[in-house]
Amino acid sequence: MRAWRRWDRNEQLGILNGWGVFVGDGFLNVTVVVAGFASKLGAPNWVIGLLPAIAGGGWMLPQLLVAARVRSLPHKLPVYRSAATIRTLTYLSMALIAAFLADQPALCLTLFVLAMLINSLASGVAGLPFLEVVSKTVSTERRPRFFGTRNLYGGLLAFGAGLLVRWILGSGLEFPLNYALIFALGTAAYTFGYWIFGRVQEPPDPPQEAHGYRAEFRAIPETLRDPHFRAFLTVRLLLAGASMSDPFLAVYALRVLDFPPAILGAFVMALTGAAPLSNIVWQRVAERKGSRRIIRYASVFYGLAPLYAALVGLLGLGKWAYLGVFLLTSVAAQGFNLGHTNHLLNIAPAGARSRYIGTLNTLVGAALFTPVLGGLIADRFGYLPVFAISLLLCAAAFWQCGKLRRDA
Repeated sequence: MRAWRRWDRNEQLGILNGWGVFVGDGFLNVTVVVAGFASKLGAPNWVIGLLPAIAGGGWMLPQLLVAARVRSLPHKLPVYRSAATIRTLTYLSMALIAAFLADQPALCLTLFVLAMLINSLASGVAGLPFLEVVSKTVSTERRPRFFGTRNLYGGLLAFGAGLLVRWILGSGLEFPLNYALIFALGTAAYTFGYWIFGRVQEPPDPPQEAHGYRAEFRAIPETLRDPHFRAFLTVRLLLAGASMSDPFLAVYALRVLDFPPAILGAFVMALTGAAPLSNIVWQRVAERKGSRRIIRYASVFYGLAPLYAALVGLLGLGKWAYLGVFLLTSVAAQGFNLGHTNHLLNIAPAGARSRYIGTLNTLVGAALFTPVLGGLIADRFGYLPVFAISLLLCAAAFWQCGKLRRDA
């Protein structure tokens, strides 16, 4: 209780927001639960690859346009609240689509993907105001501990979501009601997280001139002239390309290794269970070594995941050994969550923060559609070439991390 009181009210609300979002992510994990749902509907690999591409790319692509819109606003939180309302409604629609339209797979997938697209675009609108509000309410020196605490306990709660996913998928509840229930629980968790962050008391920004959308795009070359930004952008693009194997780690287990559907809950538990411990370690690395070292180490874990998946399949090690795949991806994801955010906020000048965030996320967002390419490769050549490409891109990202600013 004393530790909780060390945070001020805005920091507490930001941490609680993270806990709600982490639980929602446990129920609606795109690369495990949603990919498993699409696989059950018989979706081809390129469609399965489209799901995380929409979730990640849709979040990032609109942010340069959002930067132009929010730059001159003294308060960014109203934009966040509006986008969060749209996200809540689309999550609810996804649960209803799964419940009532699964007997028409083509229609169900089409409407589900459309709801995901609207949701991810709304998340892109909310993402930049969220980072702006956090940067104003959490000081630079407290951010590593803030995000570490947010992720630590959020990961513990999300582990409980994984237990529920495993129980629901292993229960007698028939398809598609089992997935519809999981999606409904995720909707409730997200709604709480969005509502709680909407209560933050945001200090106003000093007045800034509105530049418009064209000015934001014309400013991209100026932003790219910053060598620290270019180095970070290169790393993010390589890691975005490496994400092409993410949705196929679970699908490979279901379709090739013939694991039972309930194993998806165990995969979620592995993802979320590894998060708390890895967050403690990453937080200490951030405080002692900086974000550059975190990103470099996380790239190693990220590259090992597809390599390990291939080895488990080739050696026939079984479903419980396969959990190591998601332990590795979880450790990497937590490192990226902490390292990427801190590095970007630290290298971005205060007056150009929105432009840096918007430019980076828009450019990286386009690269996050590589899982679609991964799906096409998997349909033509199998999953192992996809895993090999991801490993090579992670190795390139590790090398490029040597050019990141050391004090960021």
